[in-house]
Amino acid sequence: MEKKVWFITGAGRGMGVDIAKAALAAGDAVVATGRNTDRVRSVLSEAEDLLVVKLDITDPADAQAAAQAAVERFGRIDVLVNNAGNFIAGFFEEISPEQFRWQIETNLFGPMNITRAVLPVMRRQRSGLVVAISSTAGLIGQEFCSAYAASKFGIEGWIESLTPEVARFGIRTMLVEPGFFRTDLLTPESTNYAEPSIDDYAERTRQTVTAWNSMNGQQGGDPAKLAAALVSLAGQDEPPLRWVAGADAVEGVERKAKDLLAQVDAHRELSSSLALNDA
Repeated sequence: MEKKVWFITGAGRGMGVDIAKAALAAGDAVVATGRNTDRVRSVLSEAEDLLVVKLDITDPADAQAAAQAAVERFGRIDVLVNNAGNFIAGFFEEISPEQFRWQIETNLFGPMNITRAVLPVMRRQRSGLVVAISSTAGLIGQEFCSAYAASKFGIEGWIESLTPEVARFGIRTMLVEPGFFRTDLLTPESTNYAEPSIDDYAERTRQTVTAWNSMNGQQGGDPAKLAAALVSLAGQDEPPLRWVAGADAVEGVERKAKDLLAQVDAHRELSSSLALNDA
């Protein structure tokens, strides 16, 4: 099988490290990117087929330069993994407009910057796979996650719409929707909490932050297994458009699908009676 060239964002910590290691272990080449290249190098062993590149995903110029560096070194990009992101948690009224914009800028516009830089390479090749690490929060909203869910719901709509646009060029897409995996997501480096300011939310905020802090490092999903499975799926001729990762994610998405169908059915007659009466 021909060696693939992977371009992975956020490869200095969390799931990005495991994906990079899995791709290298499979005999593929990896362009591992991050804002702190020293950190990326420290967590990934030296390898002949590893290129470490500085990348701030919110900077379009950085994205273009990183894509160019990848092509100069390996000649192509076969799999783009949009993994880098952050998490701004809190009740909507307490999340400042600046924080909300930062969440969208990082988790939605960041992957768009990278994909915009990489798609011309894939179009020239007439092949490629664009992977977006979404979340069950991209399908299921919940309290304390309005900004994060908004960014991930945005990823879902963008990638789903991008899919038919690039399919004619041999480019595939895959949305990955993990549940709870033992990554850095709930650590202070990745999670920023809105500043409590409204008494009505104070007790629920305290309860939620306490519960999440206790979950950190105790999540049931193994990111190394997810990474290995992702490498396997990326090698298929027709990778899935969506991959729900983790038993908890499967349960949650199945419940959401049933709820959607029930909501449609509850008002089916009314919803179906709204056509113009053009006699």
